[in-house]
Amino acid sequence: MSSALSVEKLVSDAKETASKLGIKKFDIYGAIVDETSAEVDSGAPKQVSASNRASITVRVWNDEGTVGVTSTTNIDRVGLELALQSAHEASFFGAKENIPDFSPEAIADIPAREPQTAPQTEIEQLVETLLGAEKELLNAHPAIAGVPYNGLSQRDLSRFYLNSDGAMRNESSSYSSIYLYTKTEEEGRKPRSAGAYRISRDFASLDVKGCIEETAEKTISHLNYDKIKSGKYLVVFSPEAFLSLISAFSSLFNAQSILDKNSLSTPESIGTQIASPLLNVSDDELHVGNIGASTFDGEGTPTRRIPLIVNGVLTNFLHSSVTAKRLNAQPTGNGSVGAKVSVSPNFFHIERSSAANSSNEKVYDLATVENVILIDDLQALHAGVQASQGSFSLPFDGWLVNKGDRMSIEAATVAGDILELLKAIAYVEPEVKITPSGVSPQVWVEGLSITGEA
Repeated sequence: MSSALSVEKLVSDAKETASKLGIKKFDIYGAIVDETSAEVDSGAPKQVSASNRASITVRVWNDEGTVGVTSTTNIDRVGLELALQSAHEASFFGAKENIPDFSPEAIADIPAREPQTAPQTEIEQLVETLLGAEKELLNAHPAIAGVPYNGLSQRDLSRFYLNSDGAMRNESSSYSSIYLYTKTEEEGRKPRSAGAYRISRDFASLDVKGCIEETAEKTISHLNYDKIKSGKYLVVFSPEAFLSLISAFSSLFNAQSILDKNSLSTPESIGTQIASPLLNVSDDELHVGNIGASTFDGEGTPTRRIPLIVNGVLTNFLHSSVTAKRLNAQPTGNGSVGAKVSVSPNFFHIERSSAANSSNEKVYDLATVENVILIDDLQALHAGVQASQGSFSLPFDGWLVNKGDRMSIEAATVAGDILELLKAIAYVEPEVKITPSGVSPQVWVEGLSITGEA
């Protein structure tokens, strides 16, 4: 199915069907995904799949102004009619207060951008590449016994939004990704694991070699492991680890969570110092490093860069059109349409602030510091984070670093309070790393509680 054609057809079908059903006000958000993926195991293909999926969410407002929502994976004319009809029926049971409306920015101009699509590669080549990667990892060290988790996929995605007021958004993008995750076996030693992930616009530019090298290097570095003493440490978060921590506490910036009283922030928190002046955090969906970037959200609002923390000060919240209206703000391009319009971050960009300088920070370097913990990967984020209370207790993979020498930590947990952690940031490195989930440098934090051996 050509997605461009199917979206145009969908628009005309939707308008005709709505008018036939006497529906005057509606909107539709949807996506069509074409994906091929491969997994291998012990030198043979384990799973090879190709799928074409479509889904739409339809909202219908009745003459009383209340709204009903329905979702369907059937986007032909019959499916569309059923969806419009059931959303219309549901609208009579819709909420009577804080009723969502069209985003005031659903018809705002979106700057044109380069085509984001790329041709797909034959599935045989995906399998062959993955088999080669598995073989290379098994040969990298005698202790590497397998690559139990791996995958290579390519995806074409078309997204669209339209409403009965004439809004029409449509975009297509492609991306390829690979992940590799090893497991070791050594006599009398615990199994150790490590992994890496890469993403790119197309298969040809996918950094498979870098993914293999990072996975091998991390795995081998975890073979020499030992227990560490519990206590307070100077901790360095890898870009990935710091991004996952900020994401776990994104309710700090989420206007919907704030209105639902599920956040540490309140509407009055804007303008307060919540972090070290060394830290800047933005939500930056259109960052050049975001391969899957979208120019509009589920309500058709254009996406953009939203500064959240500037020089440690909370500056903005993330909004849907509903929260923006309730808090007298502008929608920020973070709304997603469902039975309730929800708000979610897009792509975090964490960086050193303009206030960071030699007078207010000490410059640290892993090559010279002693007894520092480098956290590479935080685990159990769903179980170990109490977002509305601010507390966390998370197992992690990482190393104890002494003057550049790394010793893998057998097992340990980092615990604390997110607001205390943000204020205890001692150094934000100037170099940032672009990862699939955002952009961040390494971030150094003073005095975190680490539980190792009792």
